[in-house]
Amino acid sequence: MKIIETLKNVWKITELKDRIVLTLGLLLVYRFGAQVVLPGIDIDRLGGLQSGVDGGILGLLNAFTGGAFANASVFALGIMPYISASIVVQLMGIAIPYLQKLQKEGASGQKKITQITRWLTIGICLVQAPGYLASVPALSGAQSMSALLVPNFSESIFYFSSVVILVTGCVFAMWLGEKITDKGIGNGISLLIMVGIIATLPQSFVQNAASRLEGGNGGFMMILIEMVIWFLIILGSVFLVMAVRKVAVQYARRTASGGYEKNVFGSRQFLPLKLNASGVMPIIFAQAIMFVPGLIGQASFLEGTDTGQWLQAEFGNNLFGFWYNLVFALLIIVFTYFYTAITVPTNKMADDLKRSGGFIPGIRPGTETAEYLDKIMSQITLPGSIFLALVAIFPAFVFQFAGVQQGWALFFGGTSLLIMVGVAIDTMQQINSYLLNKHYDGLMKTGKNRKTVTA
Repeated sequence: MKIIETLKNVWKITELKDRIVLTLGLLLVYRFGAQVVLPGIDIDRLGGLQSGVDGGILGLLNAFTGGAFANASVFALGIMPYISASIVVQLMGIAIPYLQKLQKEGASGQKKITQITRWLTIGICLVQAPGYLASVPALSGAQSMSALLVPNFSESIFYFSSVVILVTGCVFAMWLGEKITDKGIGNGISLLIMVGIIATLPQSFVQNAASRLEGGNGGFMMILIEMVIWFLIILGSVFLVMAVRKVAVQYARRTASGGYEKNVFGSRQFLPLKLNASGVMPIIFAQAIMFVPGLIGQASFLEGTDTGQWLQAEFGNNLFGFWYNLVFALLIIVFTYFYTAITVPTNKMADDLKRSGGFIPGIRPGTETAEYLDKIMSQITLPGSIFLALVAIFPAFVFQFAGVQQGWALFFGGTSLLIMVGVAIDTMQQINSYLLNKHYDGLMKTGKNRKTVTA
């Protein structure tokens, strides 16, 4: 089979093999750390925490950390503080001139931005770690933290040591991600998130399948139908991630000389504009905003009122409710336009085309080109944002109308599925580039044997 031959070719390239082995080793370290419980906690008393985070937004956060959140692990905060810091720095780059200057300085500026992101990550961890420790007793159903600790273990020492360990665990996870990016096969941070999500997939599937078989709730046929729907939504997510709008670009005629003069006529190429240029960021932004209505419902001025109770019921912990998903979908569409506007610099693209002697046929270089590209981005962002919103809220449909269990429903769309699809495609492209450079067939469909040119 071709796939077996391709895998053999992967193992023949020493550099690629070493990178894959290193990546797998570092991912194994991350998964091992997710099972190590914070020192001082009695594991036998921690069972209530699993049920406390089962479902709702906490269940989604637990999926991102690969179950570390529910295990009270040293990696309980996961890599999410680093993601939050990256988003904050990226947004601050719009308004702060110093960060704008760093973005234009190339590699040296990016190095400083990375350093700022790291320090901000530590600051976010110092806020989130005490908050997480304070929530553990309530989520576990215990009266206080002392009820979860081993006998004669000081509660004050536990809090101090656990904050240090949680912050260190997040920094170590950040370091693992950067090493995978530098020395492994790339996309280190994204791979850590994807591995965490995949770690909870088998358990969710088995629990859902058991409920189908034991409860007489559709049996094997419903499991088969669910798998078909799952593969179809994965296929749709692949199209969403890879879909591009090709804009024809013509390059002016150039003259090349190498002992004699020869005319090289301008070639027509294409500028790919992605249908979903913002990736999963609109979903992450919208998910963060969706915390707000539930918190407002718990505020003192709405406590006990009908409005407060309605906000808590619909937005507090109800990921699959009608109003929650309607507002969620609208926010995703809005944030898709917002994030695309700040991450796709049409003015810079037009300037780069002009400097390299390229132009769009029928469009003047410069301002008109920027306006034309901006118009196209606006046109393709609308269907892209609607499709992204539908993928994000699809778990609510399978939960409400197909009776899929909540844990398994989260894999039918939303951030989890899009992260898995996007990271898998990026990783395949990374491996594909190594194979093509070594004259092997790639993993992707477009991979072809590259013949060595001989004199």
